[in-house]
Amino acid sequence: MGFSTENIRNIALVGAASTGKTLLCEQLLTSAGAIVKAGSIEQRDTVSDHDEREKERQHSLNPTVVSFDHDDTHINLLDTPGANDFIGRAIAVLPAVETVAIVVDASVGVDAYINKIKSKLDDRHLCQLVIVNKIDRSGVDLEQVVEQIQSVLGSECLPINLPSNNGANVVDCFFNSEESDTDISSIAEAHEKIIEQVVEVDEDLMELYFENGADDLPADKLHETFEAALAEGHLIPICFTSATTGAGISDLLSVIDKLMPNPVEANAAPFYTLDGEEQQPIEIAADAEAPMLAHTFMVQVDPFKGRLGVIRLHRGKLAVGNSFFHGTARKATRVAHILKLQGAKQTEVDSVSAGDIFAIPRAEGLEYNSMLHESHDEESVYPLKIELPSPAYARALVAEDDKAAQKMSDGLHRVSSEDPSIEVEHVAAANETVLSCLGEIHLREVLARIEDQYGVKIQTEFPAIPYRETITGKAEGHHRHKKQSGGAGQFGEVYLRVEPLPRGDGFEFVDQVVNGVIPGQFIPAVEKGVSQMMVAGSVSGNQMQDIRVTVYDGKHHSVDSKEIAFVQAGKKAFMDAVSKAKPVVMEPIVEMHVNVPSENMGDVAGDLSSMGGMVNGSNMLTDGSTEIVGQVPLREAQTYHSRLSSLSGGKGSYSMHFSHYAAVQPQLQKELMNAYQPIEDE
Repeated sequence: MGFSTENIRNIALVGAASTGKTLLCEQLLTSAGAIVKAGSIEQRDTVSDHDEREKERQHSLNPTVVSFDHDDTHINLLDTPGANDFIGRAIAVLPAVETVAIVVDASVGVDAYINKIKSKLDDRHLCQLVIVNKIDRSGVDLEQVVEQIQSVLGSECLPINLPSNNGANVVDCFFNSEESDTDISSIAEAHEKIIEQVVEVDEDLMELYFENGADDLPADKLHETFEAALAEGHLIPICFTSATTGAGISDLLSVIDKLMPNPVEANAAPFYTLDGEEQQPIEIAADAEAPMLAHTFMVQVDPFKGRLGVIRLHRGKLAVGNSFFHGTARKATRVAHILKLQGAKQTEVDSVSAGDIFAIPRAEGLEYNSMLHESHDEESVYPLKIELPSPAYARALVAEDDKAAQKMSDGLHRVSSEDPSIEVEHVAAANETVLSCLGEIHLREVLARIEDQYGVKIQTEFPAIPYRETITGKAEGHHRHKKQSGGAGQFGEVYLRVEPLPRGDGFEFVDQVVNGVIPGQFIPAVEKGVSQMMVAGSVSGNQMQDIRVTVYDGKHHSVDSKEIAFVQAGKKAFMDAVSKAKPVVMEPIVEMHVNVPSENMGDVAGDLSSMGGMVNGSNMLTDGSTEIVGQVPLREAQTYHSRLSSLSGGKGSYSMHFSHYAAVQPQLQKELMNAYQPIEDE
């Protein structure tokens, strides 16, 4: 049987690249006796970075589940990538854990990466722990690092142990109050601060503490209150480690074992049901005796082994031979194998209980965020989605031929199943497949994986800009369509007027014809002709929008009037009116949020302005960086990734989303109009 829910700990390690998360995993595994010797990045033999591309790049590219036992506790550790381009992959797996350990490099301090992650942790009420790593580095000022952590992450961040002997050792200051040499603060001071922080969430315990001191506090009550402080976000413990020397690793393991919350003690993961179109939040308690409920938080697809669903069991139990439904599927799936993961190593187990993390092989049909349940009664239960960064780096993909295009399509389908932070879109108007990622490195890595596994070469180019056309004035148009070819002819005459609508209102067709001058059965034909030209464009070949068209007069012939005649008359009358209504070409404007070191703010703001953009404001963030908010044309934003990297020394990041359409500059409109060659159809 699997471990009981009370004996499970689920923890994700998050932090910027090179903070030492992967080596911390190695040291924790070694300290727990799960592996004989810690691997190294240079030797390419770590448990977490088992993918060949991770070994080659010597950086984590994907989240990795590392499960191991320590005494009577089962620990599921998630090692996440730290590069900015892969932050979406790191955020995507956070709903699987109760606790997130923020890893800080003692020689660098808190950086912008942590700022992006922290808000997600607070929004989901996840318990938090800070690990200050690399305490053995020469010249580090650990006291200053703690002050910065408290300034950026909050005053609730307090040391639970202290470094000593120049980072060679770590001394407990929570269970222990006896004084010994420390590199910063003192045992007595740190002990007093963290005990007081804990008892503040329980009035009775606080009263007892101030009357009799910490020694008389009941151990079970103190533990219960400690968990409450973590759950309320009133306490974020700070641990000190060196993943290089192993200093503080056994202490960290003890903190995880004895003090980090199990699935029962932590805040329940947020779920909801649908009542019509309304979301109704529900609480799913980590009860091993209740009906099974689980969700898929990661998918791995191997061309040879098939799909592996990595799953968090929130409620109930699951055993080999059991069956479950996923989503709204009507057919049950039988469980043939349950796997526990330790990097690439897969160990079969008979069963798992509420709170555990496991994998199911050959899990066809499982997608990111797929729900697993015992009964159709719960097929309307969904996990509250965690918001992922918007992928702003987009490129159109070009394959060599149709065969390569099919392989590319298969590869994109696979990688989009594995990576929820990318978007794949087929733009019909431009006949383009567009891949959007979080940055150039992210996109290169996605394409390299497809090329490696499917043997296909993929070229990239800038996506076509989705220009639009509209009108800025009112006008009237007229056309008589008359065609005689020996037999029955074609006749239709249309008078209409056009006028601009507010931005975003689309297209409106109004019928004001009276006295049957255009019979009712031909009005849809007029609208069809107008609609065709709305799609085809008038001056640059781009779709038109935000126009009201009113048909008010016309003529018909009792014999020669046909649908095709009024389609053509509607087209030409519309084009006649548009040509007089001051047509303009519009381009998409995106809103950008740019995060840069404060010393680069002036250069970045000036660059946004030089791109034809507008800076709307800026905010100083708690980590000392600055967020600049502005709007720029999408055609300029396509190259912004490299521009920002150059301006900020690679330390800047940005996100963007569509804002609105605006008229292009006159010179650009002239170029687009000159390049357009309309196709005549009669």
